[in-house]
Amino acid sequence: MNKNKKIIICIILAVIILVAIAFGIFYIINNNRKNKYNPEEIFKEYILNINNQNYEAMYEMIDEDSKKTISLDDFIARNKNIYEGIDMKDMQIEITNLEEIDKSTKEITYTSKMDSSAGQIDFTNTAQLKYDKDKGYVIKWGSNLIFPELKNEDKIRIKTISAKRGELLDRNGVNLAGTGNVSSVGIVPGKLEGSKDESIKKIASLLEISEDSINKALSASWVKDDSFVPIKKISKEKVEVKEQLLNIPGVKITTAEARVYPYGQMFAHLTGYVQTITADELKANEGKGYTSNSIIGKAGLEKQFEERLRGKNGKEIYIEDKDGDKKATIAKIEATDGEDIKLTVDYKIQSVLYNQLKDDKGFFVVMQPNTGEILALVSTPAYDVNDFVLGMTNEKWNSLKNDKNTPMLTRYLQNYCPGSTFKPITGAIGLTTNSLSIDDTFSYSGLSWQKDSSWGSYTITTLTPYSGAKNLKNAIIHSDNIYFAQATLKIGKNNFTTMLDKLKFSQNIGFELGTSKSQYSNNGTISSETMLADSGYGQGQILVNPIHMASIYSAFANEGNMIKPYLEYKDNKESEYLVEGAFTKEAANTIKEYLIEVVENPEGTANDMKISGTTIAGKTGTAELKASKNEKGKTLGWFDCFTVGKDEENSLLIIGMVEDANQNGGSHYLIKKIRSLF
Repeated sequence: MNKNKKIIICIILAVIILVAIAFGIFYIINNNRKNKYNPEEIFKEYILNINNQNYEAMYEMIDEDSKKTISLDDFIARNKNIYEGIDMKDMQIEITNLEEIDKSTKEITYTSKMDSSAGQIDFTNTAQLKYDKDKGYVIKWGSNLIFPELKNEDKIRIKTISAKRGELLDRNGVNLAGTGNVSSVGIVPGKLEGSKDESIKKIASLLEISEDSINKALSASWVKDDSFVPIKKISKEKVEVKEQLLNIPGVKITTAEARVYPYGQMFAHLTGYVQTITADELKANEGKGYTSNSIIGKAGLEKQFEERLRGKNGKEIYIEDKDGDKKATIAKIEATDGEDIKLTVDYKIQSVLYNQLKDDKGFFVVMQPNTGEILALVSTPAYDVNDFVLGMTNEKWNSLKNDKNTPMLTRYLQNYCPGSTFKPITGAIGLTTNSLSIDDTFSYSGLSWQKDSSWGSYTITTLTPYSGAKNLKNAIIHSDNIYFAQATLKIGKNNFTTMLDKLKFSQNIGFELGTSKSQYSNNGTISSETMLADSGYGQGQILVNPIHMASIYSAFANEGNMIKPYLEYKDNKESEYLVEGAFTKEAANTIKEYLIEVVENPEGTANDMKISGTTIAGKTGTAELKASKNEKGKTLGWFDCFTVGKDEENSLLIIGMVEDANQNGGSHYLIKKIRSLF
């Protein structure tokens, strides 16, 4: 192709492109010209601008008479506040009629639907459009174009309908956490007499808050001399504090609703508490209906059952007239109250054991061994959950957080060295694996033993000498460390660890509140003979969670089956096993008989637990906490027991532990407290 032909082709292409552009421009101009003379298209464009939040463009589409009634800024503010305030999305219209009112005015009838924070809004409305020779059709605007019943002087209001948070109840319906009344302490500024600063100082001291927080509340823009300015909510039971506050002129106390925990410290670790949601929590729960003012479960069952307890707030969008009266409801979603959750715990049992142990560091787990129902979970020392709901100073929080007695630690969820309470488990493992028999006896003299010289200076000691054969029965009755060290070596590491794996060591036991996993080693293996020997009597690196221990001990009451512990009440109490056939029936029953002897036999280590008319099987334990064999460390006192021959409803299995056993008597200190249940 020669050069001239190429030039001609380029010119032709350029002409075609220019013609196309010109045609396009002509089409757009012509189409726009048509649209502006088409009232239906104009109105659809107006709706499109609403969806796009293009309020300025909307204003340009209304007629001059309408503009005289509202300025651009006011128009933008009114539409923006209403549409965005109700969280309007996806407005759709369907024009059902177009009627000529006069030569210059057309009226459109249409149906509208849109999504909002209170659900879908539907209505039928009309809009009038006037013909303007320069602009084409323009819209006659009034607030009724937003909603049919809305007048220019009316307001749109949005009200949150609060859902009631569900209650936590004990097995008999006793309220452990729910909505209740508290005292709201406030100040009426105009009634403060004398030195205002001195009064505020006294109020701050009594309420354990800062003077700055009071002054900040009083300086709010809405506050007048006769206003009631809420300062802090306190428990109704603080009668003395309230009497002192009411002696200060200007102080007023009213009744308010709040989440309350009637038993404060007694159930603190179990119920947990709620507080106002944080910014991070709000972000993490985006889309779930929380607002910056929502409360949320922070600990315990309040946190675990948050989704079920909290319910869902409702919302109402309505028109309020110039006198402040509700005129019409536009959309409404009713609140859905949270679920009440009934627990297996028994307030009476919890009360007895908490009051027995409240001044110590320790725990109690009480379970029905035939059903797995948890009847009590006590952790001491405790803290008052009401302080978290009603508010506390930084000083009080720091004091609680740094308390050496760790009152905020939920002890029954941790794991601990079990000491001699582990010996029945070792015995049952040996009998189940046929690596140990009831007739096996071991020879040693004195209170110290080692296998041979290969152990160097390492020895195993036991506390009390006894006459009779060094067999399984006597070793359990007298809590013989040396017997169980030798027995575990005979059982062998493989049998021992394989059985512990079967018993759910290093595994989650599926309890409603997450528990620490029990372990037989820090790294998953028993690395030496001495470690294996120590493990047999509950030392070495053995750590057991108390709720898991309750399940293991239930096997001795259930012919070898470990019951699954649970906390939420159910009418169907059919047994569910955590491990079926954990031990053989023969092994479990043999160990049970020996545990009865621990209590019934005058030489048994728990003979002081013997109660006339009640058969109890139990095991004492003292666990030493130390980094090396020769170190003198702290000790834990344990006592684990269960009733035998009781009907299912009245059967009890109790796992108890107290710290500082070398100072308070350990197991026997616990026995005195447990006896109070009987």
